[in-house]
Amino acid sequence: MKVRRSGRLVDMTHYLLQHPHKLVPLTFFSERFLSAKSSISEDLTIIKEQFEHQGIGTIVTVPGAAGGVKFISKMGKQEAESVEAELKEMLAVPERILPGGYLYMTDILGNPQYVNQIGRLFASVFSDNAIDVVMTIATKGIPLAYAIATHLNVPVVVVRNDNRVTEGSTVSINYVSGSSKRIRTMTLARRSLSPGTNVLIIDDFMKAGGTINGMINLLDEFQATLAGIGVFVESEGTEERLVEKYISMLKLSHVNEREKQIQIVSGNYMEEKNKFLKT
Repeated sequence: MKVRRSGRLVDMTHYLLQHPHKLVPLTFFSERFLSAKSSISEDLTIIKEQFEHQGIGTIVTVPGAAGGVKFISKMGKQEAESVEAELKEMLAVPERILPGGYLYMTDILGNPQYVNQIGRLFASVFSDNAIDVVMTIATKGIPLAYAIATHLNVPVVVVRNDNRVTEGSTVSINYVSGSSKRIRTMTLARRSLSPGTNVLIIDDFMKAGGTINGMINLLDEFQATLAGIGVFVESEGTEERLVEKYISMLKLSHVNEREKQIQIVSGNYMEEKNKFLKT
């Protein structure tokens, strides 16, 4: 049964939102709705205009016989600044201070609404990168990694500090924790990555960057490629930064455990925002 345009628009919008970064041939929608490709193209133009107007994302057309359309998730500049402001206020609560200059963030990273918003922002940042996999280390970074991977439509691999029988054979390396200078071990299932895989590394909190540097070294063991590094909160004032090129959303610029004072400012993503956020 042929579907009316209003029905097509709703169904196509829903499908594209559920399948970001997936190449969808026009014939798929044409056969789905028993409509001409010209009509489908007109529908997609309407949806694209609304996506871009609302700051939801955009639709990219890939020409050729094997082409089609892709929905690319984006976050508008105004929404990004609003999300950032809310998270700054939440993180600046003195009761979040933990020993060693860390912050309690489990409630935020455990809240689907906030994690999804952060995931959309990072997906906007890295949408033009060739990414096959999102990598993080257990445990607090896992929800964030899955949120970003959802908007990029790629799988997640989790690096752990211990071996698990259920993951089969693993590859292990030793790395130096940037903050404590202790030698630690991280492992990853041997089946997790194939040679040449483009990997986006995500971490919830970074001080010196020892953990991220360890994951970078782990990629060498798999002959995988680093496609980018995203950090939710970075700590400012670290003398020796082991990671140079990364994108952070927020920065812990000052923390005084004795006085219970916290100052949260914008991360370096603000310096790059005009490159990937819609004005």
